Amino acid sequence: MDILETQAFHLILHGGNARSCAMEAIDYAKRGEFQEAEAKLQEALQELQEAHRLQTDLIQREAGGEKTEITLLMVHAQDHLMNAITVKELASEFVELYKKMLAKE
Repeated sequence: MDILETQAFHLILHGGNARSCAMEAIDYAKRGEFQEAEAKLQEALQELQEAHRLQTDLIQREAGGEKTEITLLMVHAQDHLMNAITVKELASEFVELYKKMLAKE
């Protein structure tokens, strides 16, 4: 396995972990467990930061003249990452909404 495949798999791993944490945050918020929800959002952020570090490395190498082969695996990895970012952003909004809703009950 070459370095690009390894990095693609790591992007998929960290993106998947971030998405899972974000979804767990929503579940915690539904139950009014906001401390746990915030902890899961923080975990999701850490996973996304690691994925972003890997992505930045790929971009910098390509900007430096290194040719990057675009494979289906890398496209899948980037798709995974972008979906994870979107889910994390929406999860943050859901947690805030649940806080407001449950405060009114």
